[in-house]
Amino acid sequence: MTDKRFENIRVVLVNTTHPGNIGGAARAMKNMGLSQLYLVDPKDYPADKAVWRASNAQDVLESAVVVDTLDEAIADCGLVVGTSARERRIPWPLVTPRECGERAWAEANHHPVAIVFGREDRGLTNEELQKCNYHVHIPSNPEYSSLNLATAVQVLCYEMRMAYLTEKDGQLPTFDDWDQPPADSKAIELYFEHLEDTLHQLGFITPDNPRQTMTRLRRLYNRIRLDEMELSIMRGMLTSIKNYIHKHPGDK
Repeated sequence: MTDKRFENIRVVLVNTTHPGNIGGAARAMKNMGLSQLYLVDPKDYPADKAVWRASNAQDVLESAVVVDTLDEAIADCGLVVGTSARERRIPWPLVTPRECGERAWAEANHHPVAIVFGREDRGLTNEELQKCNYHVHIPSNPEYSSLNLATAVQVLCYEMRMAYLTEKDGQLPTFDDWDQPPADSKAIELYFEHLEDTLHQLGFITPDNPRQTMTRLRRLYNRIRLDEMELSIMRGMLTSIKNYIHKHPGDK
């Protein structure tokens, strides 16, 4: 009987240009037992090339969920990992492919998990990567580091499979660190909107020149990974602050 966690891990492809890569990703997923494929605003889909490249994984394509935005694809996920091929100006918590597979497999027992892949030519944008709890980088030959999208999907799906086999042998690390489940991606995004609006009202940041404040705050909270209770407390604090501002407008 297939472990239900395979169905709780989704592969998310953002703005894929070539339909053949979608088919290749579907085939890579099925090779390793995964079936949940989400497509964010694909350039050309459905397409015959995707079906041809999928080979006998057409069922993965047929059940693929097509959405307009990354937010829709990851809204209910408690863990989101974004693939990144290069260092960013503001570094994010980074995991290896092996660590990604182990953590994703362990957490899929409790909530949906998303592994997010970007565009073939430029990957994920900084804004998209900031929606992720962790980044994962596949180490490759620095003299020829560009990986085909379907190949990258294959590497990380393989690590999910290895985590499954490692757990069967009783060797998988545990990640049950907290007494409350982590807040999902949609709740976290609403919190950041609430936080940014509150900081604007306080005069701490300005809409026309926010600099890197919100980016660094996102990194801080993603590194901590707020649980549902903590997020509720933080939202309550922001609401109290805004209420005080409205009652005492001259005290800012």
